[in-house]
Amino acid sequence: MGAGGRMTEKEREKHEQEQVARATGGGAAVQRSPVEKPPFTLGQIKKAIPPHCFERSVLRSFSYVAHDLSLAAALLYLAVAVIPALPCPLRYAAWPLYWVAQGCVCTGVWVIAHECGHHAFSDHALLDDAVGLALHSALLVPYFSWKYSHRRHHSNTGSLERDEVFVPRTKEALPWFAPYVHGSPAGRLAHVAVQLTLGWPLYLATNASGRPYPRFACHFDPYGPIYGDRERAQIFVSDAGVAAVAFGLYKLAAAFGLWWVVRVYAVPLLIVNAWLVLITYLQHTHPALPHYDSGEWDWLRGALATVDRDYGVLNRVFHHITDTHVAHHLFSTMPHYHAVEATRAIRPVLGEYYQFDPTPVAKATWREARECIYVEPENRNRKGVFWYNSKF
Repeated sequence: MGAGGRMTEKEREKHEQEQVARATGGGAAVQRSPVEKPPFTLGQIKKAIPPHCFERSVLRSFSYVAHDLSLAAALLYLAVAVIPALPCPLRYAAWPLYWVAQGCVCTGVWVIAHECGHHAFSDHALLDDAVGLALHSALLVPYFSWKYSHRRHHSNTGSLERDEVFVPRTKEALPWFAPYVHGSPAGRLAHVAVQLTLGWPLYLATNASGRPYPRFACHFDPYGPIYGDRERAQIFVSDAGVAAVAFGLYKLAAAFGLWWVVRVYAVPLLIVNAWLVLITYLQHTHPALPHYDSGEWDWLRGALATVDRDYGVLNRVFHHITDTHVAHHLFSTMPHYHAVEATRAIRPVLGEYYQFDPTPVAKATWREARECIYVEPENRNRKGVFWYNSKF
């Protein structure tokens, strides 16, 4: 690696090849991310990115909203008018295809709402919040509630004390049954299944997998410990948005039947929630990523403690939140449609501090579930730096 964390093109290609080999089983051990303070600053990283990448366009942003909602509407039409008219064998095959397709498209809608929460949709904060509130409420997400907790996640990424989501535990803090759950394939499979189906609603309702608070924390509670006094009024607005959509679903169930709502809306929503949990989990859980206690943590090293993944064609469906997450953590107000270009620009600057793992998603999920159980320091001279371990 050259001075200032820069690599030549040849060095970068070699580094990428080594990462591919390690991820696909062709190498020895995972190369951990450096934990020393980087030889570059955030300002130097930003200078490497073309200035237009930070420009937000209302028209372009709305074009993605229109694109995703049009796809979702077309799929909904198929579910309501076409699939029920198919003969039985084809009908039973068509429903799962609809669920998966609609779940993936609506995950893209979720990502756009997430951008609104970061003020990456437009130059107008009020417009961002209006669009984000509408889109997230439609997916039963309390927009402002999650916006504020997610903002704190970005402010404290990699911190064992202050990060907000997928905060790893030390070995001593694990529950007594952890060896039985994580120590067998059946236990790990059950853990992953529960995480993907119940993880998101449990996080919203009980702060599961989040940072500890002095009392019960819930994203729907305006007076909960997650929020400050200036944020409480907007938590009520978030709750009202979710309640309005829930009431609309109740009226639909009364008119068309509960099963109609389940197969048209609820099952795709389960898939959206599963993708959301899986994407977030894999972005922040990897054997190569460090975590820090308060004595070692700083914002830049914490922001770099994340990994880009390759979801194939779904990278585009998910608006590249999957394969440009490092850039997103460094510059969260950057629109998603510039993130790929920005990622290419910053990789030479970041050098070994940039993590990309091309491991297929299913394989990566199973590996992380097996190897990333708890964290512990391994260097007596760097007790504030923690790494994943799985040995009981």
